[in-house]
Amino acid sequence: MPNLPSGSLTRFAPSPTGYLHLGHVANALFVWGTARALGGRVLLRLEDHDRGRCRPEYEAAILDDLEWLGLAPDAGEPASFRAGPSPYRQSDCGAEYEAALARLSLRAEVYHCDCSRKDIAAEAGGLDEETRYRGRCRRRGLAAAPGRGTRVRLEPGAERFLDLSLGVQAQDPAGQCGDLLLRDRLGNWTYQFSVVVDDLRHGIDLVIRGRDLLDSTGRQIRLARLLGRERPPVYLHHPLIHRADGAKLSKAGNDTGIRELRRAGIPPAAVLGQAAFLTGLLQRPTAVDSRDLAGLFSGRSFPA
Repeated sequence: MPNLPSGSLTRFAPSPTGYLHLGHVANALFVWGTARALGGRVLLRLEDHDRGRCRPEYEAAILDDLEWLGLAPDAGEPASFRAGPSPYRQSDCGAEYEAALARLSLRAEVYHCDCSRKDIAAEAGGLDEETRYRGRCRRRGLAAAPGRGTRVRLEPGAERFLDLSLGVQAQDPAGQCGDLLLRDRLGNWTYQFSVVVDDLRHGIDLVIRGRDLLDSTGRQIRLARLLGRERPPVYLHHPLIHRADGAKLSKAGNDTGIRELRRAGIPPAAVLGQAAFLTGLLQRPTAVDSRDLAGLFSGRSFPA
């Protein structure tokens, strides 16, 4: 394992848009196991920026499932979320995002945009692997108004970062996604903006997440740099768990949730062990107690 600064802080950051499934357990296993092996700490954050899909019952279930699995965070304890507003719940942090946007406006070109996803896709003409915003509203001088989002201009150039599993990576955010959306046309803060602001203000220096988010890394580093962050976090993008048809597990796919496994009488150690097996950390399914997660990561390389 690499030598990260003493007291490194990582986060487990689910979105309460559905119930936790085995893919979330895999992420939690990597987060807690890696942090404990490195002598670091874990922060629990609820990323409820998508106000149209988040529901209180999902948040309550997430907190309950984590306690059942035996995964206790060092900051953002479940009891603190149940008590009321929290600095680790995104919907309680609107003032922090407004302040960050004001700072960003002093350091970069921020502008308003009324383009829909359909508009952007049509302009791209299906040529991009990822639908890239080509700056249509950059020079229109639109004022803030209902139905208009907010973007920041991204200049061409590579962002390099260390991934503990994949090695040194390089991405050009401007070439991948174009000018980044910060607030959408409904007034919601976007995932890309809110997660960067949160990681910066919480002092996150180790980001552990699935490989489906690898392409977000360069743009988040660029945005953090524009907000004043001098050194990016270290990253670990771990393998995903896939269904038999090759698709990754998802809430939208109605994959078996932790609550169904609990109702079936499957113990938490068996659930953790299954997640470890499916991500290549174990050669066969073996029960793993939450107190022993560090042993899965100490003195070994990560699965490729």
